[in-house]
Amino acid sequence: MPEDHAVGFTRMVVLTGRLPRRGRGFWYSVAIDVLWPLVVLFVRLRMSGEANIPKRGKVLLASNHLSFADPVTLTAFTLAAGRVPRYFAKASLWRAPVVGWVMASGRHIPVDRGSVRAGRSLDAARTSLDDGECVIVYPEGTFSNDPDGWPMRGKNGVARLALATRTPVVPVAQWGTRRLLPPGRFVPRPWTKVHVVAGAPVDLSDLYGLEPTKPVLDEATARIMAAVTTLLVGVRELPHPGSR
Repeated sequence: MPEDHAVGFTRMVVLTGRLPRRGRGFWYSVAIDVLWPLVVLFVRLRMSGEANIPKRGKVLLASNHLSFADPVTLTAFTLAAGRVPRYFAKASLWRAPVVGWVMASGRHIPVDRGSVRAGRSLDAARTSLDDGECVIVYPEGTFSNDPDGWPMRGKNGVARLALATRTPVVPVAQWGTRRLLPPGRFVPRPWTKVHVVAGAPVDLSDLYGLEPTKPVLDEATARIMAAVTTLLVGVRELPHPGSR
């Protein structure tokens, strides 16, 4: 076992006994208990910035999106920070065998994309935040199509939700998940190094109370995506092409 993986393995094993269990629901808890050992054993997961995620109370985590592996590694990260994550996810997952049980059990938030019912997901998210939950959003809405994996422009849903509920938005960057499970591949590559980092909450306080016009929402979204991109620059130790 590589030395850096041995260190990460030891830390993940120590964390196993500290994972929050309350509020996970039966099937969501089963999924976590099945996947956590696989993450511990087969992913070289590096985590930093967990202290930026509040231990209690409502919070939105806004992350970049590169792979179907993202929710697995991000769930591991969020649990290690002491929170049980709730996800926005496409409504069709609730109709899938077994997966539907996990989504319902975990009180995740279905999104009917391209439907008049899409706005209901924001209402469901408000309810979740009112209950003091940790809600995860991928502002890009899909995998980044940037060939180098940089974040795309975000959609305004997370900004609208954050401003309406005055919920802190914690930016998160993941790197390595596209290599761990590239789009179109169904078997992960073992021993892939994945880094997940959370930053300080994005300051949106000057936008609270303003009419949620498109310029206001665009500004809030731009700040959130800039924070995510800055974190990714630090993880990759590469300048963002836009800064050249």
